[in-house]
Amino acid sequence: MLDRSKPKPPRRRLSPAEKARIQTLFDRFAATTADPRTELRFESPFTLVVAVALSAQATDKSVNKATEKLFAVADTPQKMLALGEAGLIPFIASIGLYRTKAKNVVALSRILIERYAGETPLNREALQSLPGVGRKTASVVLNELGIEPAIAVDTHVFRVAHRLKLSAGKTPDQVEHDLMATVPKPYLTRAHHWLILHGRYVCVARRPKCETCAVADLCPSRDLFL
Repeated sequence: MLDRSKPKPPRRRLSPAEKARIQTLFDRFAATTADPRTELRFESPFTLVVAVALSAQATDKSVNKATEKLFAVADTPQKMLALGEAGLIPFIASIGLYRTKAKNVVALSRILIERYAGETPLNREALQSLPGVGRKTASVVLNELGIEPAIAVDTHVFRVAHRLKLSAGKTPDQVEHDLMATVPKPYLTRAHHWLILHGRYVCVARRPKCETCAVADLCPSRDLFL
């Protein structure tokens, strides 16, 4: 779902052959990894929100390294607020934009306590109202927890969507719209993870690993890299 305040891009019209290609693409992804999950480590909706917020412009590996120690001492809004920005910064100083992220994490913890009795609201509007939680972060959280089929378009999803000709959108919102419209419905809750993992480990930015790609024969961009 897109921001309803913005006009929708026109819906793509797919030929029967293109629908079949896309169906086969995702059938193959499902056969390779039936139940893909985020690589971020979390134990609750709150720790998932924090981990995803910290992951902006950072690798999951670096976030997991930081949160392993952080969540051992602050895994609830109450504990995070008690830790405060000064206490939080040493745990996440290895992550990019750590000062801004520390400010946001403490602020959102305070809001969760004051407005939601310490619980993490699991609807898009409430999540996106939290400091440091934008559309992409909310989409990851809602999709990972099985609440709403959503596709968060990061750099990996953007790249893979274009190479596989699933979208020609020029912005993340446009790519999201195309993917939500073209990914077969049974696969919508998992497509986000498949595309991220494919972009992270196979369809990498500089030199995609077409020789080991499970969908290479279905990729319109393959000849560009062979």
